[in-house]
Amino acid sequence: MVKTAFIDIKRTEPKEAHPRERLKNWNEYQQNLSDSDLKSQSSRCMDCGIPFCQIGMDLNRATTGCPLYNLIPEWNELVYQGKWYEAYQRLAKTNNFPEFTGRACPAPCEGSCTAGLVSSPVAIKSIEQAIIDKAFDKGWVNVRTPKKRTGFRVAVVGSGPAGLAGADQLNQAGHDVTVYEREDRIGGLLMYGIPNMKIDKQVVGRRVELLKKEGIAFITNTNIGKDITMAELRKQYDAVLLCTGAAKHRELLIEGRELKGIYPAMTYLTASTKHLLNPESTHPEISAKGKKVIVIGGGDTGADCVATALRQGCQSVVQFGKHGRLPNERTADNPWPEYPQVFKMEYAYKEAAAVFGKDPREYHVSTKRFIGDGGGQVKALETVAFESYFDEKGNKQLRENHEEKQTWAADLVLIAAGFEGAEDDVFENLNVENNNQCIKTKKNRFETALQGVFAAGDARKGQSLIVWAIQEGRKAAEEVDAYLSRKV
Repeated sequence: MVKTAFIDIKRTEPKEAHPRERLKNWNEYQQNLSDSDLKSQSSRCMDCGIPFCQIGMDLNRATTGCPLYNLIPEWNELVYQGKWYEAYQRLAKTNNFPEFTGRACPAPCEGSCTAGLVSSPVAIKSIEQAIIDKAFDKGWVNVRTPKKRTGFRVAVVGSGPAGLAGADQLNQAGHDVTVYEREDRIGGLLMYGIPNMKIDKQVVGRRVELLKKEGIAFITNTNIGKDITMAELRKQYDAVLLCTGAAKHRELLIEGRELKGIYPAMTYLTASTKHLLNPESTHPEISAKGKKVIVIGGGDTGADCVATALRQGCQSVVQFGKHGRLPNERTADNPWPEYPQVFKMEYAYKEAAAVFGKDPREYHVSTKRFIGDGGGQVKALETVAFESYFDEKGNKQLRENHEEKQTWAADLVLIAAGFEGAEDDVFENLNVENNNQCIKTKKNRFETALQGVFAAGDARKGQSLIVWAIQEGRKAAEEVDAYLSRKV
């Protein structure tokens, strides 16, 4: 590496299609950097004695570093040397699906990059995506068939990143793995929860086809507990791994919620992607075309709703956030290596600004009631403002200021207020214990109280990042493999 590259060379962001141009289609909006740019960007890595980019932990209620413990300095060095195949080998050693994380992960590794202390962080995410994309283009990502089969059968319930990672690891260990998915396509949130402009569904399908060739069986349109009972599943398989996700959305139980035109964000995003993938459908089940759209919730899912509504041709779009605008730089209570809580213009907001001339986000907003048009359809909503104050312990808090009321016109409202955990029918149908809306497992373990039944991912941990889901799937697979080895 060049010793002072992190100072001498400026960080370069991935190229993006112009906001107005990319709104004409559903293609991925980011483009890989050139090989020469990637070489100079990888040279900015400091090859730290203690690479904080790899620490992978929750710090101050946010992820710091990479939970997959990716060998980031190693593959940065190899990219700098032009040894792309070797870089791919290092990347694949810790990450089952770099093509997903390189596109959809918020890159906590960059937030804890040491170069960010004195300059800007290394473009780790861009380099990661470039490595795996080149590996697929060059034909380096080949079918890996286990040399020996153990004869044990494992069922994996749920085909999101945790389920797919667990299935991949267990299959490579030689077990016969079947993945069950209640939707019509494999991929979980990768397929229906993240819009196509962030992860092209052909990228998901390409990996699924590879897993099939490696011996994993996939069964769709099957809801465990309804189409097949948990008892039947346990009887048919030697072990069961539950990766059902945390799909119970946080509701707004306020006046007017029963009105038409109000949907959970994930319902809307799923309908949009299903329409995109079904050429026979003429209209999506839920469309923002010509409508005044309000998104309630300031996170990534809300941003994806904004971007989707714009592509569908909405008349206007506003996104409500409970908290205030983030600062432009780290504050004293958000030091490195914590994930930087700073203001960003994400892809959706750049697009909205290009169309409507301003950032669609409104801050310190609390929705109090929905207003109907007299015929059962939402036509507006009423809000009050949040204001910040310090409690007796000196902690910053929020409270509503009912003197600042406002009415907003809306005929499509999307609730993106986060997730509470696994859906209620998971506990009702699968006979597993409920631990604060997550599947309860033994302490620091993945096995549930049911012998041979394990849980991983958001279903066990609660809503989190794609990198945590893959890590959970990998670690759960280790525990399942150890359990099966004791049965020999």
